[in-house]
Amino acid sequence: MSGRLLRLVCTAAMAAGTVLAPLPAAAVPEPPEPARRSVADLLTDLQGLYREAERATETYNATEEKLKKRRAEVRRLDAELSRARLSLHDSRRAAGRLARHQYQNSTDISPYVRLLLARDPEHALDQGHVIGRLSRERAETVGRLTGSEKKADGLAREARKALDGQLTLAARQKKERDAVEKRLKKVEELLASLSTEELAAMAEFEKNGIAKAQDAFMASGALSSERKPSAEGDRAVRYAVRQLGKPYEWGAEGPDSYDCSGLTSEAWGRAGAPVPRTSQEQWAELERIPLEELRPGDLVVYFREATHVAMYLGDGMVVQAPRPGAKVKVSPIAANPVLGAVRPDPGGEPLRRYTPPELPEDALEGSDEGYAPAAPETSIR
Repeated sequence: MSGRLLRLVCTAAMAAGTVLAPLPAAAVPEPPEPARRSVADLLTDLQGLYREAERATETYNATEEKLKKRRAEVRRLDAELSRARLSLHDSRRAAGRLARHQYQNSTDISPYVRLLLARDPEHALDQGHVIGRLSRERAETVGRLTGSEKKADGLAREARKALDGQLTLAARQKKERDAVEKRLKKVEELLASLSTEELAAMAEFEKNGIAKAQDAFMASGALSSERKPSAEGDRAVRYAVRQLGKPYEWGAEGPDSYDCSGLTSEAWGRAGAPVPRTSQEQWAELERIPLEELRPGDLVVYFREATHVAMYLGDGMVVQAPRPGAKVKVSPIAANPVLGAVRPDPGGEPLRRYTPPELPEDALEGSDEGYAPAAPETSIR
């Protein structure tokens, strides 16, 4: 065998051996465990998710209020349309009687000829008055029929338009409900991914942050003077205090559960001074007041988007429905970033004497943060 051929055979054998008996693969090192995020980062994420959920909730609440008004409008138009159709039916019956009477008396001679041929002209004149009255009644009957038809047609168009609007709002409400549920699902997933120790550390971290914010807020002199509430404000405060301990539920306005604006709107409604349903509407439509003029019953609005609201109690404290997983409770006014304050009854005279409602011993207990060392249950309607 020539040297060249021998080299080729050896090369082929080596290649075959490489294929048939590969070298053992090098051991792949396991990836290092991802570093756990800091408590501050986790808290930032959770607060962001809560704010998104609350923003979606207030949007849902606003659509719910519009839908209530549209449903009431549809019911009103339906009732008015039913009355108009009944009136139209009566008008058509009257027009039918008129048509039959005209047909039956179509061969009568004219009232003028009858007057000329009458033996008793005075009696004929009386008959003429009757005929004139009947003519006017006929004209009124035709007019009522025409008016009833126009009114019924107009109301039918309005009712159809209102119903179309109701269906559009209902579809929008469903999308907004789904958006709330999606955001609350993210909250649940984040909380479920954390250990008991992490949840406890995060709660303690936020609690300390609220305490520092409250100290700074009070030291700023923003609440330099305390004022007495009006009679309506007193009633609103006492109603809100009676709701302490009831669970937060998004979209709820009592009597068994509340969201933030559901509590404030219901309290003021029970006090005899209705306010808009959502925190954003309360901020936009009610009279704004400086924080140093706060009095019990005023509403404190939070976050730049005005997505949270609480009721001022006095002494730097508010009563609020904090967030999913929490209950209605008394909290420091600085538990969230304050946007400003509004007064539902700017013309209400302050009481000469005022005794604040007595708070239960556990009024301050519970989580302002909306979570505990276990994932909270969210109530989805």
